[in-house]
Amino acid sequence: MRVATEVGERPVRGVRGAGGETIRAAVFDLDGTLANTLPAISKLLIKVASEQGCSVTARQAAAAIGKPPGPAFGRLLGRPEDDSRVQAAISRYRELFAYEVLCLGPQLLFPGVTAGLSALRAHGVELAVATSKTTRSAEALLDVMGIRDLVGPVIGQDMVRRGKPHPEMVLRAAGRLGVAAWQSAYVGDTVGDMRMAVTARMEPVAVTYGVGTFGELAGVAGTRMCGSFKDVVSVIAAARPRSGVKVGAQPRRR
Repeated sequence: MRVATEVGERPVRGVRGAGGETIRAAVFDLDGTLANTLPAISKLLIKVASEQGCSVTARQAAAAIGKPPGPAFGRLLGRPEDDSRVQAAISRYRELFAYEVLCLGPQLLFPGVTAGLSALRAHGVELAVATSKTTRSAEALLDVMGIRDLVGPVIGQDMVRRGKPHPEMVLRAAGRLGVAAWQSAYVGDTVGDMRMAVTARMEPVAVTYGVGTFGELAGVAGTRMCGSFKDVVSVIAAARPRSGVKVGAQPRRR
């Protein structure tokens, strides 16, 4: 797959090595994968829906997490995405996000994420984020958690025409990194994430501590299952030779 040509980014560096396919880049989902925002976001969704006169259960809120705001609130409120109440809910959600979620800062990180991302960089793996959040919201979350400088490009919902599970955002991320899709992994916590990875011809790597259950995630053929972020690092690092890049390399440019 000629990623750079498809997404209009810089040319792909490198080719298939003599030792077979290797993972040279890892693109990450954000909520439920790097950030344990699910409890705080669930509470916020319930609160905002209640302000719009709708009673939402914790299970319904959890099912909406990971979707763009329009479809999420449309589903929770039972109204079309362009309905005025849905748009009001989206605005209110964005208004409260900093006070209800971002305020938690580094506490939002799943165990091992900072060390794991640093280790992958030490292996020479290029890192990016592709998320259904807006780019601005994703950047803010990465900043308050203290890991923005550990990843390169951040591709948000607002940067693509077609969101998840269409592969446009992960192909764009790979293109920005200059790495072919087939040499890349996508790490996420939902079935949609895994299907997106497969469609993009990326290695699908699932974490089982987020939204998706083990059974759901394992149902996507070829998915690598990880119970912790340490497992994610092991899966990705073991699939490529150590490059000799030193720990503590300079932060990626934003």
